[in-house]
Amino acid sequence: MIKIQKENFNLEEEIQTLKHTLNEIGAVSTFIGYVRNNNNDKKVTSIYLDVYPAMAQKSLEEIVNKAKKKWNLLEVLIIHRYGELKIGEKIVLVATFSQHRHDSMQACTFIMDFLKKKAPFWKKENYDNGYSWLENTNLMI
Repeated sequence: MIKIQKENFNLEEEIQTLKHTLNEIGAVSTFIGYVRNNNNDKKVTSIYLDVYPAMAQKSLEEIVNKAKKKWNLLEVLIIHRYGELKIGEKIVLVATFSQHRHDSMQACTFIMDFLKKKAPFWKKENYDNGYSWLENTNLMI
């Protein structure tokens, strides 16, 4: 399941919604990314995430399909927010559901690495004295 939204999310509610439909779940691995107050030795005041929803949906579906082929996953949940986000707010959730921890942990890392490198979200960091549009990281996936 992929959600691209402005609204905040509740981790436990999101997991429980999916968990109730899948009785064979033995492991759920999660990653939550937050807005931090500094980056590259600059004080960040907020961030703005821009997205083209149809492009992002397609891109995220492709990475979920790759992860499902590589690991034995029962379900994948990605929630990625966009818009203006303040320090401490949640940006992204990746949750992978499987029978065994190895599959869920490996897949969660794989998906998050993809998001940092290739997902079509554009991030503008705001500072007291200006802003910068950031490039995706160069992680190996």
